[in-house]
Amino acid sequence: MVNYERFILDNGMTVILHKDLSSPMVVVNILYKVGSKNEDQKLTGLAHLFEHLMFTGTETVSDFDIPIQQAGGDNNAFTSNDVTNYYSYAPANNLALLLWLEADRMTKLSLEAEEFKVQKKVVIEEFYETCIDEPYGDIWHHICKLAYKKHPYKWPVIGNRPADIKRVTQLDAKDFYLRNYQPSNAILTVTGNFSEAKVRKMIINQFNEIPNQPIDQKIIPKEPKQRQQRRKIIYAKVSVPAIYIAFHIPARIDEEFYVCDLLSDILASGRSARLHESLVKKKKLFSSIDAYTNGTSEEGLLVIDGKISEGVSPEEAEAAIWTEVDDLMNHIVDQRELDKIINKSISTLTFSEYSLTNKAMNLAYFESIGDISLINTEYDIYQNISASSLQRVAKKIFDVRNSCVIYYLKKEASPEKLVALV
Repeated sequence: MVNYERFILDNGMTVILHKDLSSPMVVVNILYKVGSKNEDQKLTGLAHLFEHLMFTGTETVSDFDIPIQQAGGDNNAFTSNDVTNYYSYAPANNLALLLWLEADRMTKLSLEAEEFKVQKKVVIEEFYETCIDEPYGDIWHHICKLAYKKHPYKWPVIGNRPADIKRVTQLDAKDFYLRNYQPSNAILTVTGNFSEAKVRKMIINQFNEIPNQPIDQKIIPKEPKQRQQRRKIIYAKVSVPAIYIAFHIPARIDEEFYVCDLLSDILASGRSARLHESLVKKKKLFSSIDAYTNGTSEEGLLVIDGKISEGVSPEEAEAAIWTEVDDLMNHIVDQRELDKIINKSISTLTFSEYSLTNKAMNLAYFESIGDISLINTEYDIYQNISASSLQRVAKKIFDVRNSCVIYYLKKEASPEKLVALV
């Protein structure tokens, strides 16, 4: 059980406190409810670029990292489709410093011209390293574009193309800051060793008087239900052909998401999971295969991806995956297998809560999707999933019409046999 206190400041900022006197540390986590889905289609990658810019210094502090490291701590951040999350940690007696630094960059980010150019260059280089030069690195560009036609999940977090990031101006960045990095769009979480009365006073002193400007009210279009299978073939310089099958699944807050999570685990969690046992070990159709949910706040994807063994056609590999998926739709999962995968999920949750940082991030994230109580109720949700509910949801999401299939093939492969599938 994770105990927490929640309150809202006068300017609309949500604050969550979780005290743990067993630790000598404190974690300060601030989540802004802005991710790549909030970007303009012509400026994709801006949310991720801005994450980099938040470390470039303020009018008061020229380098965000130095004072934290001098205090014996560290910090980091990540951007997702839905949120941008910043966290720092240090010995408990430096909590005031961590809070002051976050309040400072919420209001006084410098966005200096030369540093702005440097960070744009860094992000563009990251794009090339991870998406263009890396084998299979652009796969999420293809999956997103194939799976989404209306929703801004149709581009990945890093952006559509380097040209979009090159196009971002200082004015664009400043406008993004003013429209999204506001108190009412932020969730501040503090976990660790502190006095509630003292930390509440610190937070009020540092954040309560920050004026709140109107935040971006961009309406996110809902993705229409997919009603027929979508397919694509990619030819690239890769050493091994691969296959990706993506299925639309419910939003993160929906209880059916947890069923989908278990379905992906039954298929591919560990070397004894079905896909590895059947298609890698026994039939040797794949050298490796995986299945996972991408966990987006709104309707997301369950993806199966595998590297195809030499001499195996992509059609044969795909048919074998559908056989395994069909089995989940047509047969009730054995209770022993279900119990094993539920226990594994609960163990993962339990171990994650040993970390103050994970607790801080999870509290903020669940608050952002509208139900902070999930920090404690996810255990019950998993334990209450039945074999019949697994089959019911499997029939719903593994419908062929709900799938997007991508063959990622070696460039020298002949397209003649596969052209009809494009």
